Amino acid sequence: MHLPLLAVTALGFVAALTDVRTRTIPNWISVSLALFGLGWNAWQAGLPGLAAAALGCLAGFGIFLVFYLLGAMGGGDIKLMAALGAVLAVPALFEAAVWTAILGAILAVLAHTFALLRKTKVAAIPYAPAIVTGAWLTLWAHIP
Repeated sequence: MHLPLLAVTALGFVAALTDVRTRTIPNWISVSLALFGLGWNAWQAGLPGLAAAALGCLAGFGIFLVFYLLGAMGGGDIKLMAALGAVLAVPALFEAAVWTAILGAILAVLAHTFALLRKTKVAAIPYAPAIVTGAWLTLWAHIP
């Protein structure tokens, strides 16, 4: 099995499930994924791999920072995307961000549709399932 895919599947599942149930993403998941991503990429490609993972981590943080500042996303979502940026590195992170945006839009439409049907307000939408699935799809697409 592809080790990054295994890590993202296992820890991502816990992150998504926890986010759906509690609307939080534990820091230990993001820290574990970030450390794994930095170590994995360094092991695979040396210093350039470590640099790509670090850049991916910063880019993942930056991609969602704007949404966090606008109040559309929580801090756990930013940390999770930063951690996945360390695993995916650049440019695969940008592919994952596109998948995440598409999946997040689908989640938002579904949440608003169910809220309209129930005649209720839309609660906070857990975004970890979209983030993790976007990263997972990207990893699957790049398995040699």
